[in-house]
Amino acid sequence: MSVAGLKKQFYKASQLVSEKVGGAEGTKLDDDFKEMEKKVDVTSKAVAEVLARTIEYLQPNPASRAKLTMLNTVSKIRGQVKNPGYPQSEGLLGECMIRYGKELGDESNFGDALLDAGESMKRLAEVKDSLDIEVKQNFIDPLQNLCDKDLKEIQHHLKKLEGRRLDFDYKKKRQGKIADEELRQAMEKFEESKEVAETSMHNLLETDIEQVSQLSALVDAQLDYHRQAVQILDELADKLKRRMREASSRPKREYKPKPRDSYDFGEPDQSNGGFPCAPAPKITASSSFRSSDKPIRTPIRSMPPLDQPSCKALYDFEPENDGELGFREGDIITLTNQIDENWYEGMINGQSGFFPLNYVEVLVPLPQ
Repeated sequence: MSVAGLKKQFYKASQLVSEKVGGAEGTKLDDDFKEMEKKVDVTSKAVAEVLARTIEYLQPNPASRAKLTMLNTVSKIRGQVKNPGYPQSEGLLGECMIRYGKELGDESNFGDALLDAGESMKRLAEVKDSLDIEVKQNFIDPLQNLCDKDLKEIQHHLKKLEGRRLDFDYKKKRQGKIADEELRQAMEKFEESKEVAETSMHNLLETDIEQVSQLSALVDAQLDYHRQAVQILDELADKLKRRMREASSRPKREYKPKPRDSYDFGEPDQSNGGFPCAPAPKITASSSFRSSDKPIRTPIRSMPPLDQPSCKALYDFEPENDGELGFREGDIITLTNQIDENWYEGMINGQSGFFPLNYVEVLVPLPQ
């Protein structure tokens, strides 16, 4: 950094200290500018939280959320993506129903109904795939772009404006000790930064109809999903009602027990069907308790030291999705990250994954 740059950094730091500690007043920005800055700040917070909540709404499972976030929209536009790359819960339910429907066979009313329901669930999963991809493309990505570009650029302009204001106020307080030309240049740079920041905030707030359009795209995608889901479920309901009518109209088959086989039990002293009974072996105290001399020990899971973030399992947790971490009641789990207010990421016995917060008791919390 040049000498002039170091001097400017010193001026700004000195002015900031005098304002924070000494109570000195700096140049005040007008009320319109402050109101605009406040609206931009609220917009930035709203976009960030709505993005996070939308992804959580589409996929409560944190492992699937991560895959949804990485989904490439460009590939979708080019027709290269037909599914988001993770299983939908409807699809997993459908596969389960179809598997057991086939095992029960054609002669089972329940088996046939499971096949019908399973096919419908798989169709629902395809519709849910389309919803996730449409919302990612037309709602999540545009809002993320707004965060990464427009809002980030405005924050950059506001930060630059604050730095130039501090520099200008420092030199203004020392008028007479600092050359008039240097003071004039500081004032011009401050006014220039104020105009640039004001223009960028004005453009963002005046074009917020784009965010309304993106919100409309989210609602349209949900409407399309629910319309298709209603149609699929209506068709399934009709099929199941038709099966119930057909089953009730068929005559019931009566149960006829098969005739019992007759057995020749032989002579009375051969009560096991003709084969002589072998005498029961005598059990002595020494032989009956030999196996209990050394109790079998169950393997103990390795416990992490409690000087690192960790928690204790309150209940058994069986993973149902890829990326989830299974454990048993009483296990000690090392905490590595908190995904959100409902899910942790942790490690036990060399395996890592996600698990719900309400299944554990935190022993050593993660550092803030």
